[in-house]
Amino acid sequence: MDLSTVASILQLALSPNAEERNHAETQLKQYQHAPGYVVGLLQIVVTANIDISVRQVASIQFKNFVGRHWSSETLIQVPESDRVAVRQNLLEALVHAPPIIRVQLADGLKTVVNYDYPEKWPSLLPSIDSNLKSQEQTRICGALYALRILTRKYEFKDEEERRPLYQIIETTFSTLLNFLNYLLSLQNPPIEVADLMKLTCKVFWSSVYLEIPKQLHDPTLFSAWMSCFHRILEMAVPSDGQPVDPDQRKVWGWWKVKKWTIQIINRLYNRFGDPKMSRPENKSFALVFQKQFAPQFLESHLKMLSVIRQGGYLPDRIINLLLQYVSTSISKSATYQLLKPHLDALLFEIIFPLMCFNDADYKLWHEDPHEYVRKGYDIIEDMYSSRTAAINFISELFRKKGKENLQKFLAFIVNVFQSYEAAPVDQKPYRQKDGALLAVGALSDKLKETEPYKSQLEQMLVQHVFPEFSSPIGHLRAKAAWVSGQYAGTSFVNKENFSSAFRSIVAALRDPELPVRVDSVVALRSFVESCKDLDEIRPILPQLLDEFFKLMNEVENEDLVFTLETIVDKFGEEMAPYALGLCQNLASAFWKCMRSSEGEDDDDDSAALAAVACLRAISTILESISKLPDLFPQLEPILLPILQRMLSTDGQDIFEELLEIVSYLTYISPTISLGLWSLWVPMVSALDEWAIDFFENILVPLDNYISRSTEHFLTCKEPNYQQSLFKLISRVFVDNNFEDHDIEPAPKLIEAVLQNCRDRVDEWVEPYLKISIERLRRTQKGYLKDLLVGVVANALYYNPGLSLNILQRMGVTTEVFQTWFTLLQETKKSGQPAHFRREHDKKVCILGLLSLLSLPSELMPQELQAGMDQIFKAVLKLLVLYRQQLEEAAKKREDADEDEDFGGLGSDHDDSEDDMGGDDDDDDDDDENDEANAEKLQRLAAEASAFRRHSLSDDESDDFTDDEEFQAPIDNVDPFILFADIMHGKVS
Repeated sequence: MDLSTVASILQLALSPNAEERNHAETQLKQYQHAPGYVVGLLQIVVTANIDISVRQVASIQFKNFVGRHWSSETLIQVPESDRVAVRQNLLEALVHAPPIIRVQLADGLKTVVNYDYPEKWPSLLPSIDSNLKSQEQTRICGALYALRILTRKYEFKDEEERRPLYQIIETTFSTLLNFLNYLLSLQNPPIEVADLMKLTCKVFWSSVYLEIPKQLHDPTLFSAWMSCFHRILEMAVPSDGQPVDPDQRKVWGWWKVKKWTIQIINRLYNRFGDPKMSRPENKSFALVFQKQFAPQFLESHLKMLSVIRQGGYLPDRIINLLLQYVSTSISKSATYQLLKPHLDALLFEIIFPLMCFNDADYKLWHEDPHEYVRKGYDIIEDMYSSRTAAINFISELFRKKGKENLQKFLAFIVNVFQSYEAAPVDQKPYRQKDGALLAVGALSDKLKETEPYKSQLEQMLVQHVFPEFSSPIGHLRAKAAWVSGQYAGTSFVNKENFSSAFRSIVAALRDPELPVRVDSVVALRSFVESCKDLDEIRPILPQLLDEFFKLMNEVENEDLVFTLETIVDKFGEEMAPYALGLCQNLASAFWKCMRSSEGEDDDDDSAALAAVACLRAISTILESISKLPDLFPQLEPILLPILQRMLSTDGQDIFEELLEIVSYLTYISPTISLGLWSLWVPMVSALDEWAIDFFENILVPLDNYISRSTEHFLTCKEPNYQQSLFKLISRVFVDNNFEDHDIEPAPKLIEAVLQNCRDRVDEWVEPYLKISIERLRRTQKGYLKDLLVGVVANALYYNPGLSLNILQRMGVTTEVFQTWFTLLQETKKSGQPAHFRREHDKKVCILGLLSLLSLPSELMPQELQAGMDQIFKAVLKLLVLYRQQLEEAAKKREDADEDEDFGGLGSDHDDSEDDMGGDDDDDDDDDENDEANAEKLQRLAAEASAFRRHSLSDDESDDFTDDEEFQAPIDNVDPFILFADIMHGKVS
């Protein structure tokens, strides 16, 4: 390959002219298929006399190409000669690469390592070790980069897959330890040393993340590593060179070394440092760590935290990690005794100041209130927040050691409240009051259950919280709303206090400050949940909804939508007049959130979460109006555009929520419109391509199409839904990549066709039987076996003569029935049936076998004629078990409402399983003649019918997913009466 030509094309790819860039990209795509392409890119990357920008583009192309095509399963096959050349030269390229190129090569190395190490690249580890022992800093740095990638491959692997890591540790850790000691001995080290220390820490982190490798069980070696980490913690961070910009300062190299060291110590302490929680092989390690190292590290952590008391600087992430370690120390007696003398200073001079409103909060509140709101509700931010860590510390302290510490802390908080009340307006400690309110809100669960505080809560709220709704300080109004929400469920002695707080929350929805409005909407949820008299809310419901959607247009926050869900759930059918407007607003909010999420940073998923919340709220609305089906056609034009666009790879992250909406629409709408039918194709396509994990969810609307719009399913030819369904089911049946549990919905769909399309799909009976029996032969899981045998039973019920002829032509009649009867006879250790445990499955079996008994003897194959006695006994046994299960279900309904499970599928619910006692051989007396059986079953049928009428006369669940409310095609068939009629016909 001509390198100069490729380099010229890469140069052209940097052109400001879009046409030239597009031409270059087209040429590069053509070169991808040429042998030597990936090697050529690597050569350009390492050629020093080529412009650095071209080398950088080449490194990006290299990373992308390797990431897409190094796997042997891709369309573009990388020649083995190219693979060998890359493996021989990639580490050396990484060693000499400048930083802007090294990061791209490191990504490429990560891909190659994941596919090739150690089997195809055994020389990598010796090469890394050789470079680590070099005297050249660039070689050492490159080797550390590679070693970090190598160890990270095994960071989350289980014990068996981690075996190559042990050789990595054996080969490199001694060199690493010596190198780290050397770095720590340097006087006034440059910032590059911090990067080397950080990489060393990362290697150690990946190596010990899931277990302590056996090499580190050596006390001398482990102590040496702990000594290094302790020296890092004790080491002063250089003041010279620290960036002025706050965002750059917190990620400065020396602070990152501290961060990674503290993370390692926390991980060791939390996962391996408690003898009570350790695995037997780690118990001695845990004892040593807890006695020897945990106290030593606690002292270092407290020393670092003391910087806060002195007004010094610590990054929030480091404070968070330090407090995590100190929190862990509370529950360990040895470290808690060491911590106790420091608790007052820690609580009142470090923890409480961290909880107070600060300069950074003030700046963000006024300059970017949207960002202030986002950070306040972002759970990812909590991982880095010093304030969250402070809250977690006091929660843990008072949970584990409350008797010793809670009273004095609350006395301190009360003193803050009193000082605030006593101070003149212009001297009030607003920020300290904010911190005190945060403490009270954070401790709500503890205070609500602990006397004497529990009985004093109402007075505290009235005196110190509710007045702040009228504070001139915005953040105090917000905090008042938040704290009120935490205590909305408190039993107020004076009900007017609850009403007053509720009115204040409602008024705060129109506050001029955005964070106040958001906190108020979120707090409103708790008040709605706790409200005993909905008449307090009912008159202002339109106003609440109006303010809610105004706020939704300003900020994307899933917690806001949760409040709407609560309101809808609380008022149920009363939301019908607002349903159309609510769905319109939620749909608009959804599109807005999706546009925002497409442009937001990878670390910020608030808009995406809000979009999911919008869809959940829509589902809640649909459920609340499920008894008003005539409203649903009005909602279709609002919801269909979302469904048509997002039922694709664009909607993978929200697929479950989308399918729930489709299920409601296809189940409750008076008729299934052509618009709703248009969703069949994208759902089936998704299932065929990538959405097998959602098969159970897709089953629901597909069954609804077949059962509720049968005529369209049968008559439409473009698209041909019958052909589409068979193609889907046959593919999942033959795909060996799918586990048994993945494809359980498939036979349920076959059942839907056979039961809903009786006498109209004769041409599909044979194809469905053929693929089902073929899949049955290699099925391991019992439940899937039941479902596949159920396909045979449904086919017999559909048309016994036709189905028997098909089984005969296939030559599988004896095989199928032997399998069926074997399953019927299998029992669990308890003696209960192992198969066909659901009520519905028993009924399907009964109807299938009864269909056989209804055939004239001349149509019965000879092998079945000889087994009629066995068929008869099986039916009788199933009927007895079926009746017992009906009675068990009736008893359960008397005690409590049946669990509601989403669907609309009579055939898909996990009905109650057999748990009754009794002898499986009851009613199997060989001496009984057919007439006696018929009389007995007629009595049984009469009793069962009366029982059915009685049990269904009670009010059933309002949810459309209830088993009894949904009428499957066989629900109106009484198997007892059918059996008696067949027996009577045979006898007469």
